[in-house]
Amino acid sequence: MTKPQTLSAEERAAIEGLIDHHFEDKGRLDRALTHASARAQKGGNYERLEFLGDRVLGLCIAELLFRTFGSAAEGELSVRLNQLVSAETCAAVADEIGLHKFIRTGSDVKKLTGKRMMNVRADVVESLIAAIYLDGGLEVARRFILKYWQSRAAKADGARRDAKTELQEWAHAKFGLTPTYRVEDRSGPDHEPRFTVVVEVDGVAPETGVERSKRAAEQVAATRMLEREGVWPKTGNE
Repeated sequence: MTKPQTLSAEERAAIEGLIDHHFEDKGRLDRALTHASARAQKGGNYERLEFLGDRVLGLCIAELLFRTFGSAAEGELSVRLNQLVSAETCAAVADEIGLHKFIRTGSDVKKLTGKRMMNVRADVVESLIAAIYLDGGLEVARRFILKYWQSRAAKADGARRDAKTELQEWAHAKFGLTPTYRVEDRSGPDHEPRFTVVVEVDGVAPETGVERSKRAAEQVAATRMLEREGVWPKTGNE
C-alpha cells in the first residue's frame, strides 16, 4: 500500500529525535524522504536535495579526514573519502537511523533494507543532509554527519592503499600482467549516473563494481578482486 506523501506529526517528531534537529520548514523534511516514484505534485521529491547533500557530505568528510589524519598523504585521504561517501556507507547510515520506515515511495517495496534498494537508502541520507543544511546551516549539518561518520572514519580498513594500485602491483608480481577495466553498463539520470565496471586479469575470474562514478566503480571492482584472491582481508560489507 502506498504511503501518504507527507509525514505525520508523529513521524516528523520521531525523525527529528533521531537526527537531533527540529525543522523550521517541515516541507523540506517531507521532500527529503519522498522518492520520485511517489509523483508528488506539490513539494517535489528528493532528487535535487540529493545533489546538494552529496556535496555537503563530501565537504564535511574531507574536513574531518584532513583534521584527523594530519600526516596522511593525498592518496590515502582520497581512499578514505571514497569509502566514507560511497553508497554502501550511506546506506549503512540510513539503516542505523531506520530511515527505511519513513521513505515515501509509490512502489510496492516491502524491504527497503534489502541490498537491491541500497542506492535508494543512500540517496535518502544525502537528501536528508541537504534538508538539514538548508534548514539549520552548515554547523547543524556537520554535527549530524560527525555523529554518524566520525567512528566510521576511524576504522582501520579506511587506511588501505588505493585498490587499483594494489591490484596492479599484485597482478604484475603474480602474472606479469596489467588489469584491464571496462564499463559494462551506465544507468540512472544524467545528474546521478550509476556505472558498472568490470576488472579483468588473465588467469583469475573477473570482478564487478557499481558506483556513482567510473573511477569509484573501478575501485570497488579492484577491492572485490583483492579480497576474493586473499590479498586483502574482507571488510564484512558483502
